[in-house]
Amino acid sequence: MNKKIILLGSGELGKEFVIAAQRIGQTVIAVDSYENAPAMQVAHGFEVINMLDGAALDSIVAKHQPDFIVPEIEAIRTERFYDYEKQGITVVPSAKAANFTMNRKAIRDLAAKELGLRTANYRYATSADELQKAVAEVGMPCVVKPLMSSSGKGQSTIKTDEDISKAWNYAVEGSRGDVVEVIVEAFVNFHSEITLLTVTQNNDLPTLFCAPIGHRQERGDYQESWQPARISDAALFEAQDMAEKVTEALGGAGLFGVEFFLTDEGVYFSELSPRPHDTGMVTLANTQNFNEFELHLRAILSLPIAEITQEKNGASAVLLATENSANPTFSGIENIAGLPKTDFRLFGKPTSRPYRRMGVILTNDSLETPIEEITERAKEAAKLVTIHS
Repeated sequence: MNKKIILLGSGELGKEFVIAAQRIGQTVIAVDSYENAPAMQVAHGFEVINMLDGAALDSIVAKHQPDFIVPEIEAIRTERFYDYEKQGITVVPSAKAANFTMNRKAIRDLAAKELGLRTANYRYATSADELQKAVAEVGMPCVVKPLMSSSGKGQSTIKTDEDISKAWNYAVEGSRGDVVEVIVEAFVNFHSEITLLTVTQNNDLPTLFCAPIGHRQERGDYQESWQPARISDAALFEAQDMAEKVTEALGGAGLFGVEFFLTDEGVYFSELSPRPHDTGMVTLANTQNFNEFELHLRAILSLPIAEITQEKNGASAVLLATENSANPTFSGIENIAGLPKTDFRLFGKPTSRPYRRMGVILTNDSLETPIEEITERAKEAAKLVTIHS
């Protein structure tokens, strides 16, 4: 059952996916725009290309003749995926899913207009003038995001008229790909937000859900995540129903990270990623019988997943760089290594810049231990590590 997989994007999530694939004998070619990316360090081979260059993408697909193409990032010429499917290559989860979810416009319109899911009021803008008009229509405060970006890049909150031009410039700067367009969302008065890892399977097997993951964000990027999140049974059922509807509409098999806002009025659909989610790194703390990367791989390979069980309560806290460096190093790791029920991952990124995610702290404890206590332990452990330039 040795399959060849081309992984498009080779960051920390891709690295853990490659490790999962290596453990059950799969062959992975890791692709990114720079050498020595994290997933390249553990893959069978690698390619360095601009994934927005359709011809370059075509050339590596022709060269390696993969069984599967697994996208890990947004900045890919995803319209090529339909051709690859026609060639008999499985795009994960599907060419449609990859195309829709790599662009916030497509996935938001699918969720709100076609499926009727509850979302924030939103508009689109392709210029600073259009952004001014969109803000007037949705009202302030509101959130602006590039249609193509990740990890909070280019995302900001508009509270005053003076913020509008700054938000446009920041969004354009943080946008991935060649699409200069933003989504403007009315601010949702939420009390918490969750990621619901949703696993779709082949062969008419049921869609499965991991226990909900809570997370805290700064600058649009997650800082800590914890599993399970506190959520009412009614809200969880509503989120699962929404997640099943949108993943079914997109098709294919694999793990989706579906994000929701929890409000007093109910659950709001926020975003969706057709791959393992950064907040789901908490599953590396052995919170489940399979972590999110193993689940993604098994679903892709049509290996039946009987159940997903919550084994422990757990949390993660990110390690962020503070400076630009061509040779980042770490100190204080021995302090974490000596802590009980605590682990860490260093991603092996060859360079650093302010706020770049360089590693993660993982903590766990029994299902009876309060999740707030476990999360606080992760946060405190993260303070013991210093990243040097």
